[in-house]
Amino acid sequence: MAERRVYYGGQAVIEGVMIRGPTSMAIACRKPDGQILVREQPLGGAYTGPLRRLPLVRGIIVMWETLALGIRGLVFSSNVAMGQEDNEIKSRALWATAFASLALIAIIFFAGPLLLADWLESLVHNHWLVILIEGAIRLGVVVGYMAAIGLLPDVRRIYAYHGAEHKTIHALEKGDPLEPRAVQRYSTAHVRCGTSFLLTVVVVSIVVFGLVGDPDLWLRVVSRVVLIPVIAAIAYELIRLGGAFESSPVTRVVMWPNLVLQSLTTRQPDDTQVEVAISALQEVLYREGVLERVAPKFAAEAEENIEAAPPLD
Repeated sequence: MAERRVYYGGQAVIEGVMIRGPTSMAIACRKPDGQILVREQPLGGAYTGPLRRLPLVRGIIVMWETLALGIRGLVFSSNVAMGQEDNEIKSRALWATAFASLALIAIIFFAGPLLLADWLESLVHNHWLVILIEGAIRLGVVVGYMAAIGLLPDVRRIYAYHGAEHKTIHALEKGDPLEPRAVQRYSTAHVRCGTSFLLTVVVVSIVVFGLVGDPDLWLRVVSRVVLIPVIAAIAYELIRLGGAFESSPVTRVVMWPNLVLQSLTTRQPDDTQVEVAISALQEVLYREGVLERVAPKFAAEAEENIEAAPPLD
């Protein structure tokens, strides 16, 4: 049987990058004194269980873990930036923040566009046209938000770390050395990016909400929220399918809008930012037995700063 492909991914944090592997994650951050601090954490429970491999179900799990691990990574990286990396975020606070974030996403991203488009029902007597307008409003909210926060200097640096993460993953998948010179040759866009996921969610939501029909307004509002896991599950499978056939000309055409949209959330990183992304990926590869503890100078300097943490709740 063919060997199952292993996917690595991550996200940018404050002055750093988080990389997630099958059984562990690592966050690498540049400290104010210039050193790289790497924190490794084993993953367990739903993050690595059998449900994580079930089609459609895994998309819902990935949506949640992206939020939960992302919040944990952002809190840790902000503590590092302030020189307080020993602080711990409590599990209860993490879950409360994650649920609040999900509620905000549901209101602004899903229910909000419906309410804005609802008045068109009396002007445009075409259900699918109204659904398309609703989707366009939803896309406008996403693009506008990403473009607006990208004007902030601190966010632009995070976007550069996002580009560094993509370049590093590209180099790993192509079998190139995990060194800044080799990594920098790659694009800042990646087919499995979370930005691509958002655009795919918008497209899938148009189809799903169109099939819901045109019930009373309150039922449509409820459907926009209740169907979020379904839409996320389908969108994840499409993104994963695109990653599996990334070299296909058809895939490149279909995924082209996703890659273009990433120009809003990525920037060209410098070598120091790429070094941080490489350090995070190397730590995950080492913890999972893929890579020996042999590191270039920038990661070797950080080796004494590597920390372990208990499994996530």
